[in-house]
Amino acid sequence: MSDLKEKIIAEIKKIYDPEIPVNIYDLGLIYKIEINGEKKVLVEMTLTSPNCPVAESLPNSVKEIILKVEEVKEVDLKIVWDPPWTKDKMSEVAKLELNL
Repeated sequence: MSDLKEKIIAEIKKIYDPEIPVNIYDLGLIYKIEINGEKKVLVEMTLTSPNCPVAESLPNSVKEIILKVEEVKEVDLKIVWDPPWTKDKMSEVAKLELNL
């Protein structure tokens, strides 16, 4: 994994789901992070449900925090619903934190 991608993931891990005390990366809400040669970052993410109370603010928070990484010039963030999020997408760390 590239240093830049690691920096981006570290920043994303600072954002927590308001209803589940786990960061959104370990929760499995980030499906894809791609970086092109011009330091443009493509992120595909989902939400725990379409009715998520932070459906409007969470994606903006993700985009803003990624833009704080010095090398990043642009962020293209897409919300995807396929495949739908399930608890299976959570990291082992998240499952342990939630006693699952």
